[in-house]
Amino acid sequence: MSDRPDPGRYVVTDDEVVRLPVAALVLKGSPRAAGEDEEHVRSLIAAERDLPPIIVHHATMRVIDGAHRVRAARLRGQEHITARYFRGSAEDSFVLAVRANIGHGLPLSLKDRISAAERIVTTHPQWSDRMIASVAGISARTVAEIRRRKTADACSGVRIGQDGRARPVDASRRRSLATALLTENPDLSLRQVAQAAGISPETVRAVRNRLLYGRQSAPARTSKPPPRNQARPPVDQDEVLRRLAADPAVRQTDAGRALLRVLRVQAMTGEEWQKIVDNVPAHCAQLVEQAARESARVWDDIAARIAQKTSLAD
Repeated sequence: MSDRPDPGRYVVTDDEVVRLPVAALVLKGSPRAAGEDEEHVRSLIAAERDLPPIIVHHATMRVIDGAHRVRAARLRGQEHITARYFRGSAEDSFVLAVRANIGHGLPLSLKDRISAAERIVTTHPQWSDRMIASVAGISARTVAEIRRRKTADACSGVRIGQDGRARPVDASRRRSLATALLTENPDLSLRQVAQAAGISPETVRAVRNRLLYGRQSAPARTSKPPPRNQARPPVDQDEVLRRLAADPAVRQTDAGRALLRVLRVQAMTGEEWQKIVDNVPAHCAQLVEQAARESARVWDDIAARIAQKTSLAD
């Protein structure tokens, strides 16, 4: 006997097809956060074939599956539409709505699938990760990360930032979810993962970079701050540039020449840099400071990547 999860055992519709008044149907509570897609509605209006019956929650007359078909029927001026009833709970009706929108019609977005899994984890906590994954159309690993994140968020709560946005105290759970999504589908965009995991695109970029270069998805949390790095002796930039410029592997490639041009700008003397600092207009100081700190962050990341590349080569 197969042990594959079968949520269909819990969400069964009537076999009988009925005709229901279009005006009596309720279009609320869809797992599709952005609502119906207008282009898909127009394609249904233009279709000449008979559309399959919609599914309606018997207790509330809420459309579980077929909101686009209902919208198309209203725009065509239809007074009735064919349907099947579902007579279960509101929670199970949502599961059926998600499963139906994964299996056919216009598929749910990644963000909608993640949101649906979050809701089902709450309403059906007894279901396994594999069962919820089979409903929401995501991996069991992603569901496991959602379950762990929701547990952590419930325990630790959230904090409101100066921008008015609520953020979890332990954001590492959201980075872990982003890691699971990127591992499952590396072709997802930064924005798609950011929306699904509830973090910024820049945080997703950092997670992806850590995955690409073999590092953890988030810095390890420690009970005490790590010791400060010991000061390193200054590097003779002129000597570094001389050696790099003398290397044919550097100077004879486009990337190598670009690297030399950038490094020559960075190799200005302390007096030259001080002259620039002294002449930054006061009203631009904050912008220049931000740009300098971002450049430092970028160079630090590049240094880490090169160090990682060197260690892998060893």
